[in-house]
Amino acid sequence: MMLNIAKRAKVASQLLSLLSTGVKNDALLKMAEALAKNSERILEANAQDVEVAKARGVRLALLDRLILTEKRISGMSQCLRETAVLPDPIGEIIKTSTRPNGLIIGQIRVPLGVVALIYESRPNVTSDIAGICLKSGNAVILRGGSDAMNSNIVIGDILREAASSSGVPIDAIQVVSTKERSATIELMQLREYIDVLIPRGGAELIKVVKDNAKVPLIEYGEGNNHIYVAEDADLENAIDIVINAKTQRPGVCNALDKLLVHESISTTFLPSVISSLRKSNVKVKGCELTREIVPDVELATEEDWSKEYLDLIISVKVIKNLTEAINHINKYGTQHSDAILSASFEKAWRFIREVDSATTYWNASIRFTDGNQFGLGAEVGISTQKLHARGPMGAEQMTTTKYFILGHGQIRE
Repeated sequence: MMLNIAKRAKVASQLLSLLSTGVKNDALLKMAEALAKNSERILEANAQDVEVAKARGVRLALLDRLILTEKRISGMSQCLRETAVLPDPIGEIIKTSTRPNGLIIGQIRVPLGVVALIYESRPNVTSDIAGICLKSGNAVILRGGSDAMNSNIVIGDILREAASSSGVPIDAIQVVSTKERSATIELMQLREYIDVLIPRGGAELIKVVKDNAKVPLIEYGEGNNHIYVAEDADLENAIDIVINAKTQRPGVCNALDKLLVHESISTTFLPSVISSLRKSNVKVKGCELTREIVPDVELATEEDWSKEYLDLIISVKVIKNLTEAINHINKYGTQHSDAILSASFEKAWRFIREVDSATTYWNASIRFTDGNQFGLGAEVGISTQKLHARGPMGAEQMTTTKYFILGHGQIRE
């Protein structure tokens, strides 16, 4: 089954790479319209997935990632529309130079080819990825989690039909419809047909893919994210940022997990911020110094500092200075999204330069780590590795380059 899907995707990718910008943009707009028109059908399929998840006892923060609403479907449509109006990266001439012998050496942007995505929950990801891959000229194979299978299949069918009506090869977008683990393992190993594999999910999924894949990977790691509140931060604004980063959607990878607070403001700031967190039903853990200030905080273990919670849980640590904050983040973080709250540009710029993460912030919520929020239309995911691309990956990041050489009879002596 997977071999057949991959073969069809390979053929589709060759045709897709030749499509004009106009055809791709028309397809994206039709896909957006089709999602809106078929929202009732999507919601019916999603309700089946949610019912099963509730019966399995999935916790609320993770259930939120699975649930679709009219508003979220509207957001999916809007992401496709925004992707349509972005510049087409394919065919962009990045640079040229002329050699002493008259040869013109240039680089041009081209698609990756066939992209396979293995991801968990969040059925909105299905349309986001399909749109980004179409814009960037890549055929895509979508292997969503079993918990969102009904939603993903319906969304995939709607997108395929809409895109094909504009002249996009039908197999440019394919959703895997089996829950068999063996099929997923097979997909990871089809190196002859798949150019890149992207796992998007928790630590267990990433480990399975890394242990079994033969296809080159772009890794999307966990989001054990930090906010450091410096001694000169605007404390009132800091509470608003912390609450937003932790509670707006706690089950996503760009939510806050760790709060670091400078020792000089800890006795005034910690009682206030912890009280606000608890009003939002957040369970608070902390270091020994935190517990001296707010005694009923649960003690954070060594394991906590490295853990991505994906839930209404946070760990708090009192920090001596900026150097300790940077070292703590680089030791325990997952190179995803980290922020400093401070009045000092000098401190902020040092934090931005020295924290080894894909995205670093000054005086803003880390919840903005998102392709749509960055103006990319949507995203395939957020890369935390360093090869090829890092951070939110939109259409441009889903391309590679090749050289072209223009001559007039030159030969090498």
